[in-house]
Amino acid sequence: MSDTLHLDPATTALVLIEYQNEFTSDGGALHGAVAAVMDKTGMLPKTVALVEAARAAGVTIMHAPITFAPGYGELSRHPYGILKGVVDGNAFVKGTWGAAIVDALAPAEGDIVVEGKRGLDTFASTNLDFILRSRGIQTVILGGFLTNCCVESTMRSAYENGYRVITLTDCTAATSAEEHDNAIAYDYPMFSLPVDAAQILAALGR
Repeated sequence: MSDTLHLDPATTALVLIEYQNEFTSDGGALHGAVAAVMDKTGMLPKTVALVEAARAAGVTIMHAPITFAPGYGELSRHPYGILKGVVDGNAFVKGTWGAAIVDALAPAEGDIVVEGKRGLDTFASTNLDFILRSRGIQTVILGGFLTNCCVESTMRSAYENGYRVITLTDCTAATSAEEHDNAIAYDYPMFSLPVDAAQILAALGR
């Protein structure tokens, strides 16, 4: 893919989904669940290097954290599935250390922080699509958590909304290697171009 992948930084956005302490850092409510896959892929240092190179090349950098008010009033009174796990773990509460974007990927001047993410699909409850279209973005590159949940949900919507979608196979992590590998092998190719960080760097001439 590296010899055929072409990127125009002016029309490309790198969307970083939930690189927050709850996932990325020791002591985070959900870190233990994803640590093994993070270690296997080296996703955090690879993402940091990719973001620095992409930013320098002129790619739009977008951060998409998920946050909730104390008490989770934005959600159903009887949450189930993945969001029940968030509530039960008291995770991603606005203003807490756990909800903060990890220091290594703290937004820099010129980055954009997407507002309003309360569910899995980053497009569903946020201003993401408005910002992308306003900036003339045609290609979105996705990385973050979870491989088979928020990243995949966002990937599907980006595809449906007409964007050229690229998903980062080694800048994503799930709660097991099996779930991570399955999503990349069977789901990602249906809705995106799955590539690794090195291929993006090569396409940017880095």
